[in-house]
Amino acid sequence: MATSTLKMNELEKTLEENDMVLIDFWAEWCGPCKMFGPVYEKASEKYPDIAFTKVDTENDRELAAAFGIQSIPTLAIFREKILIYKQPGALPESALEDLIKQAKDLDMDEVRKQIEEQEKADVSES
Repeated sequence: MATSTLKMNELEKTLEENDMVLIDFWAEWCGPCKMFGPVYEKASEKYPDIAFTKVDTENDRELAAAFGIQSIPTLAIFREKILIYKQPGALPESALEDLIKQAKDLDMDEVRKQIEEQEKADVSES
């Protein structure tokens, strides 16, 4: 599929239309971002069933702020519209591959159950 640029006004539609979405927050001046870029691009070609998107934090500050991005590169992963991973740092190819495998293997029913239990606990504490 290769990577595509993601803008704030496209976020909801992208999450709706794809089971799994990866977002690479980066900037042109960022050395680690430039090292991670080819790794990310290669993975995007290997997994055509996943939406690989990129957000230039200099050009789309609103989207970067919405995600609370403080360090780049930062990778965010959504499965079934649920944010399951967000971590700064350039990953080597093997680590990105492992992360994608883990995200694909997640039992999303269990994830939703855990979210629901946490929300109930938060309500009862307040």
